[in-house]
Amino acid sequence: MGKTLDITDRLGFTDQEIEECLKSRGLLSIELEFTKRCNLKCLYCYSGAGNASENELDRSELKSVITQAENLGAKKVVLLGGGEPLLYSGLTDIIDYISSLGMQQALFTNGVLLSKSMAQFLFAREVSVVIKSNSMKPEVQDMLAGVSGAFGHIREGLGHLMSAGYPGEKAFLGIQTVICRQNIDELPLMWTWARENGIVPYFEMLTLQGRAKENPGLEVSKPEVRAIFERLEEIDREISGIPSWPARPTIAAFSCKRHLYSCLINSQGFVQPCTGVDMAIGNIRETPLDKILKESPVIKDLRNIYEKIEGSCGACEYRCDCYGCRGNAYQITGNYLASDPTCWRACLLYEDSADLRK
Repeated sequence: MGKTLDITDRLGFTDQEIEECLKSRGLLSIELEFTKRCNLKCLYCYSGAGNASENELDRSELKSVITQAENLGAKKVVLLGGGEPLLYSGLTDIIDYISSLGMQQALFTNGVLLSKSMAQFLFAREVSVVIKSNSMKPEVQDMLAGVSGAFGHIREGLGHLMSAGYPGEKAFLGIQTVICRQNIDELPLMWTWARENGIVPYFEMLTLQGRAKENPGLEVSKPEVRAIFERLEEIDREISGIPSWPARPTIAAFSCKRHLYSCLINSQGFVQPCTGVDMAIGNIRETPLDKILKESPVIKDLRNIYEKIEGSCGACEYRCDCYGCRGNAYQITGNYLASDPTCWRACLLYEDSADLRK
């Protein structure tokens, strides 16, 4: 069995780091989009990516916001795409710039364009990589990606990463999987495979935005999601060296606390709390990042989420360590402080609530 990586250390920060960040009103990380351009048409895509947006940030603007984040205490840059980051022509330059600042970085990619040389480049610069992999079945992966042949390209890209040295001590390898109707039966096998190969499994609940709203056939019920989370938890209990974790939304084995220490800058410079809470709170072309974050009432609310949260989440036994998915709360109710309507624990607390049973 391969070496198991601690998902808390790899994808998040310690409670002490988060507490210090809140006191300084700074950042520990930023999520950075390069472009909305994408070579896949994933049925669940949060941004409905495909074509590049108008007037996307240039390299100098990207470097400027990275520097601003670093000045605010950020230690890590999460490289997204909105679309696919490997389609951005200046990606390697940005990665080298982040490396020059001594910051950690994690690249989320669909893997289709991952060449041998790119995998070697990323590993040499200690860039952690999370590759999107939703099924071990070619027909299911291709269907979810919206492009025929995607499965083969993704597996090839994953092979290049592993040949380059991933997963490594300073650069972890993960697979990002969206839990949906089409793949839920094979998730235990995928989880076990990832653990056995020292790969971080990043299995997350569907966020009801973008193309996911156009494809209701992706959705699974709350009892089904609960059952798969509990099965994954059981698998980890059977593997020595895996820290115990409670089965709760929205990412298996991981407590999302990004709103306490992070934000997203999209490809047009708009600052958002996260991918799910896709409301613009300012634009870095008009206002410094520091000023945007310190003056935004939305950021203030989310950094005090444990006090501000409404409904059943505030009564949950995990309320001091979990606040549900703010993205789903916002997308479904229009209120980023509402309880997460997709959480099965909210359903257990309020069995008589029609809203939470539908």
